[in-house]
Amino acid sequence: MKKTFSIISFFTLLIFSNLSINSCGSREDTVSCFPNNPINVTLNLNLPAYNNLNYNNGWVYINEQQSGTRGLIVVNTGNGFKAYDRNAPHLCPANNTTLEVKDDIAIICPADNTRWILRTGQPESGSKTSLPPKTYPYNYDAATKTLSIYY
Repeated sequence: MKKTFSIISFFTLLIFSNLSINSCGSREDTVSCFPNNPINVTLNLNLPAYNNLNYNNGWVYINEQQSGTRGLIVVNTGNGFKAYDRNAPHLCPANNTTLEVKDDIAIICPADNTRWILRTGQPESGSKTSLPPKTYPYNYDAATKTLSIYY
């Protein structure tokens, strides 16, 4: 009886350990349950769908393959670009935690109305978190107007 109980306990512990390790990677700049998906997006800014990115403060949602679990928000900051993950950085993913752009100046989390400045990603005053939205590195080729976002 004791041996059976030990084996069951061991397998239960193993299963729960595996679930917690594989469900989400730990990150210093997001909550521990933030999804860790590959990002590999190439945008041709000559195309009409991405025309807004040719202008200062212009932004677009990116919802194509390999753009994370909920897509990206990409904004032209005037001296470069920001590529934000649409998962809220301070909450575990749920139905209403996909970040949205509001009035072309802010990013909001519908779950708790936390707001960040679109251009910089900084939390607005009185924010419920000090975490900015997760950003990803990019390369921009001005000659071909090609923006590549990766992680």
